[in-house]
Amino acid sequence: MNTQTRHKTLAAWLAVLGGPLGWHRLYLHGWTDALGWAHAIPTALGLWGVQRVLDYGQDDKLSWVLLPLLGLALVVAALSAIVMGLQPAERWNARHNPTLPPDHPAGHTGWLTVLAMVLALMVGATALMASLAFSFQRYFEYQVEQGRLLSQ
Repeated sequence: MNTQTRHKTLAAWLAVLGGPLGWHRLYLHGWTDALGWAHAIPTALGLWGVQRVLDYGQDDKLSWVLLPLLGLALVVAALSAIVMGLQPAERWNARHNPTLPPDHPAGHTGWLTVLAMVLALMVGATALMASLAFSFQRYFEYQVEQGRLLSQ
């Protein structure tokens, strides 16, 4: 049984800084957590989409599919940080520190936790809006292009 203390503030900051790579899940659930390792897949595909845009320009259709995956990975990580930060200490300790008393300081919300949640909200909202704007713009441009081809 793992008796290592899991701190809410550290988990929230790991979600903000390395959440798209699953750092927070690996911290909370260990190196064998499949979902923690799976976070890296959409992040890597999204970064490949960014590279394709830089190499081939904005008209690359594969990058249209890949880029929103990076935004999705950022949004999921930000949401994880916010959900972890908002958990009451009793619930945090019951889930991640079951051998500790419910009011142990590892589950308390301090200023650093609040700052992590604020940063997560800013990054997550920006990533969500940018991903939606990019996806809708490319979709409507594609529809206009197809309409022009049909009208000729």
